[in-house]
Amino acid sequence: MSKISPGRIALYAAAALVVVVSVFPFLYAVSTSFKSGSALFEPRLWPSSVTLANYASLFTLAEQPFGRHIVNSVIVSVSVVVLSLFLGVTAAYALGRISFKGRGLLLTAVLAVSMFPQVAVLAGMFELIRALGLYNKSLGLVLPYMIFTLPFTVWVLTTFMKQLPKELEEAAIMDGCGPWRIIKDVFLPLLWPALVSTGLLAFIAAWNEFLFALTFVLDNNERTVPVSISLISGASKYDIPWGNIMAASVLVTLPLLALVLIFQKKIVSGLTAGAVKG
Repeated sequence: MSKISPGRIALYAAAALVVVVSVFPFLYAVSTSFKSGSALFEPRLWPSSVTLANYASLFTLAEQPFGRHIVNSVIVSVSVVVLSLFLGVTAAYALGRISFKGRGLLLTAVLAVSMFPQVAVLAGMFELIRALGLYNKSLGLVLPYMIFTLPFTVWVLTTFMKQLPKELEEAAIMDGCGPWRIIKDVFLPLLWPALVSTGLLAFIAAWNEFLFALTFVLDNNERTVPVSISLISGASKYDIPWGNIMAASVLVTLPLLALVLIFQKKIVSGLTAGAVKG
């Protein structure tokens, strides 16, 4: 029987530590969401008595229409994903398949945009949103969210697009296909891993974004869920409804977990394909 090397033991220990650090906060949130009253402060992970009152009360809060906020977040996030993938695929075709002067500089500039912190562009984006008449509208968040979803999408899809066989494109051109038909019928079926990975990351970024949502939307009916959770309050500043906050956190995290579990193979293949050249 072979001995387990110290290096492998250290690797497993490090992996276990990462799993515990990553999973424990979510387990604590789930546990707290099922507690109420004094049970919230019990020093145990799983509650002695389980209650769904926190989840039920989320949708009856007078000051926060939580159900409406979830719908707003879904609409905004899906819109960001659709626009990011559409613009990303078309831009990736131009940057990855068409040779023109300054292509590398343009691709670098696209990636450099995502390096600016949100605070640095907040004032300018605020003026742009107001000028376009999108202030205080949930759909108005789609434009600022594209700042940090589109550059990554373009970069990943361009890297993936460069690796597709040139013979496929040449054969399509010989058959009389134009650029749009080449993208739609030839390249899109091969881009699914990259589309899934970039689309999911764009969805997560838009779903969790807080600063722009807090700044550009003040109408309570137009807010998204991150801001909605931050505004959940009790009767006084000393009465913080931790059960409701944790229940809301669990509800908005479950869709992301489900998407990652469903598309995990596509995500891995999409993110690693651009790093390997055949």
